[in-house]
Amino acid sequence: MWSVYLILQAGFVSFAVFALIGLLLRKRLKPRSKKDDSCPQQEHVSFPSASDDPEIIIVGAGVVGASLAAVLGQDGRRVLLVEKDLKEPDRILGELLQPGGYQALSQLHLADCLDGIESEAIQGYVVHDYASKSNVVLHYPKDSHGQITEGRAFHHGRFVSRLRQMASCHKSVTVIEGTVTKLLYDGNCIVGVEYTTSGVFCKKVVKAPLTIVADGCFSKLRKALVTEAVCVPSYFSGLLLEDCPQFQWNHAEIVLGDPSPILVYKISPKHTRVLVDTPGLLQKDIKGYMLEKILPQLPAHLRDSFRAALYSERVRSMPNSFLPASHAEKTGVILLGDALNMRHPLTGSGMSVALNDVLYWRNALRSLADLTDHAAVLAALRKFHIRRKNSHSFAVNVLAQALYALFAGDDEELMCLRKACFAYFKLGGICVSGPMGLLSVLSPRPITLICHFFAVAMYAVWCCLLSEPVWAVHRSLRKAYFTFKKACCVLFPLIWSELKPISFF
Repeated sequence: MWSVYLILQAGFVSFAVFALIGLLLRKRLKPRSKKDDSCPQQEHVSFPSASDDPEIIIVGAGVVGASLAAVLGQDGRRVLLVEKDLKEPDRILGELLQPGGYQALSQLHLADCLDGIESEAIQGYVVHDYASKSNVVLHYPKDSHGQITEGRAFHHGRFVSRLRQMASCHKSVTVIEGTVTKLLYDGNCIVGVEYTTSGVFCKKVVKAPLTIVADGCFSKLRKALVTEAVCVPSYFSGLLLEDCPQFQWNHAEIVLGDPSPILVYKISPKHTRVLVDTPGLLQKDIKGYMLEKILPQLPAHLRDSFRAALYSERVRSMPNSFLPASHAEKTGVILLGDALNMRHPLTGSGMSVALNDVLYWRNALRSLADLTDHAAVLAALRKFHIRRKNSHSFAVNVLAQALYALFAGDDEELMCLRKACFAYFKLGGICVSGPMGLLSVLSPRPITLICHFFAVAMYAVWCCLLSEPVWAVHRSLRKAYFTFKKACCVLFPLIWSELKPISFF
């Protein structure tokens, strides 16, 4: 009898426990009602008063987003800056600012951001040709005082963090850490964004007359605005060398290696960045590839530091993307930075293009008091695309892609053009000052680029004609013809990719 009582008592207790657990689980797993206001699925972000509502939403707080927010804050514009991760960025690209970019940074009154981050002055390049075991020194153009103009190299994350600090110090700029999930539409007009914040599953909505998308090379919002596809011809694999000597003080270095170029520049008194280009798909054993293939091609002063970094550092890689600029077919939105336009980073001119774009929009937005006037904003956008192609954008984009095509060429004609380009630099004078004016983004005139490119092509034709004896003139003529044809095949598609978007307006 006692045993029956214990069994019944145990059964009752077990039933009570399981019933309690079931009740708790049911309550926990019960779908949240739409009327439940404790955590709404979509929350509209409210500001203290209507006068505090943002005029401009900037998506992405990289170089473009942070610098634009900072200068708009200087002008008293109400800006909401949304960035998915406000920690100091850590990346291998975006560390070289050409003199033209430094000039734009100064005009934006943001040059102080380079103070205190151990930035290094860059006055030009040393180009090493592995095949001929020779080199040539290329200086940037001189200023009005006869001094060589300077660019800057630095740790990317430190620079971006300083720009964000400059932006957040303005009362009219609000900085939020959140991930923008989508753009909000009203017909064909972008009226705001939807975003989420870390640890909160509720989606928040904020609206503004103008949204600027500057969320970088991996932009997820770009696909909703433009149809142009990103092309990835190669990858850069980066190492950070410690206490590495320089071939020439304050000069970056380019090694014309096999199969493609290697870029070297000092980013702090202790650190030197090395970027190894790998065409096509990324190497699976990248360390083994760099040790066996790349190390023997490096100049002697780099080898010891490079070998030490291979054994102690992590090799990180980034895609070298190419994306011609195109305008968004919607009102209320502007694309900027790598979300708008990318070119091969061999020339290190991406930030310089971006900061010149920021300079344009800073001046343009000063004259646009009412951002709900979409006709006026669209007119400024048309002017932006046309002006940038007549100045910094066209020359820098075409130069970067054309130089990479020559320096990474794998056929006879491209190798001939590559040798001619290196020999052209050795001529000195205008053969250096012209191309370096383009590379520095100080005088990026399209006609200058086209003239020097075809000067190199004609120099290559001349070399082809001299490469064979007189009795084999037919071979030299054939070689010269196909070399010049290859030059045209490199340049003309790039020119079209730059001019094509203008014809859409």
